Amino acid sequence: MKKHSTFNLFVISILVTFFTQLAIAQPGSVTVNADSEINELLILKKSLEKENKMDQGFTIQLFYGDLEQANISLKQYRNLYGSWPASIEYETPNYKVWAGNFATRIEADRALIIIKKKFSSAFIIENNM
Repeated sequence: MKKHSTFNLFVISILVTFFTQLAIAQPGSVTVNADSEINELLILKKSLEKENKMDQGFTIQLFYGDLEQANISLKQYRNLYGSWPASIEYETPNYKVWAGNFATRIEADRALIIIKKKFSSAFIIENNM
């Protein structure tokens, strides 16, 4: 008698599982309603990532002071080293000339060795975004 009740329980549990799956199952279709500005934001994010401004990284500061001297330093740098991008950043009350977007400290150290030959006061700063 125990054999039949065990078998009946087994059959009933399989049937319940099967019918439960049928009752709960839903069709798999998804509709996405996206804002039109999302594409613009994605383009902006890609450009920031390309310029390495989204991640933590390192850059080399060549100069800080007035705008005229910053422009002179930037021009001098670009004539000597074209392999790393450079820009003038304004931080009250000074202008700063920054060179390079380095992902690791070792890359920044290697570039600093080369850059210090012409810009002796250059140093590495860490970008914390």
